[in-house]
Amino acid sequence: MSLERKQENQIGKMRKIGFLLQPNFTMLALSSAIEPLRMANQLSGQVLYEWTTVSENGGSVTASDGLNISVDCSIADVPQFDILIVCGGVGIKHTVTKTSLNWLTHLARTKVMLGSICTGSYLLAKAGLLDGYNCTIHWELLASWQEEFPFINSSNQLYMLDRDRLTCSGGTAPIDMMLQVIGKSHGKELMAAISDMFTHEHIRDDSSLQRIPLQHIVGATQSKLQDVVSLMEANLEEVLGLDELADYVHLSRRQLERLFQKYLHCSPYRYYLQLRLLRARQLLKQTNMSIIEVAIACGFVSTPHFSKCYRNSFKIPPVMSVIFSIMRLCLLRVKPVSV
Repeated sequence: MSLERKQENQIGKMRKIGFLLQPNFTMLALSSAIEPLRMANQLSGQVLYEWTTVSENGGSVTASDGLNISVDCSIADVPQFDILIVCGGVGIKHTVTKTSLNWLTHLARTKVMLGSICTGSYLLAKAGLLDGYNCTIHWELLASWQEEFPFINSSNQLYMLDRDRLTCSGGTAPIDMMLQVIGKSHGKELMAAISDMFTHEHIRDDSSLQRIPLQHIVGATQSKLQDVVSLMEANLEEVLGLDELADYVHLSRRQLERLFQKYLHCSPYRYYLQLRLLRARQLLKQTNMSIIEVAIACGFVSTPHFSKCYRNSFKIPPVMSVIFSIMRLCLLRVKPVSV
């Protein structure tokens, strides 16, 4: 039996779905995952899907938009279901508990299909349940995720369906993932009908990327420019020289400089530097790496040079990015006082 057929059989058996809500989960992602299931039931006139919201202790969970959501049960009292989807959001690394990790590991042993939306993939990865899988996570966490979990085949795709794992980036992407799941189980006609009801004019497949591809900015004809940028993105630590980049696409250095100025309004050096600095900012905010380690990981030969470039670009020194990130997390942990 092919892997695709085996996955369709697994998905086709899904009826009961649990959603584990993490503190500061993203409401938009959760709604985008549940609404297609509701509409599948409505349009078919059958109970094709049932869903249950879960928190670790059964208490209500506050979403990142401040709404307090009551859940159906705790992880100790969940009914039997076919798939469990971890709903992540802001500050996911600081919501991890040993209890939740052990529970997810138990579910994996009992052959429950596991999924995630937004940053929920982090919990599955932390439990060691994504090693060897093709997975995705919200792009904002992607850089630090790749550093922390090197055995995961991570991707910038909107969502990925790999055997008994379903991972999704966030925002409205869960709509597309759940439509694909529904289509595999109940046919493309129902999938299209749900999409029409939501005025969701284009169902994105699992090859779609989270961020706008460069070709949408510079045009599909500029393949050499796209190739150079892809090469830059793949070599942020071991920085390539401009002559190497030009040779790669069989252009002269001057021709390459003209391409960047015409379509991206900056020099190749400036564009490459900005890519490295954006990666550095992600690592400073999302990992425990020191400033020296981040500088090296982003291709800077010295910390003073890194600090100067970072300050020129973001108007603050690297250490302030770390401090602001810590302050933001502290504010997220403060619960409003009842009056």
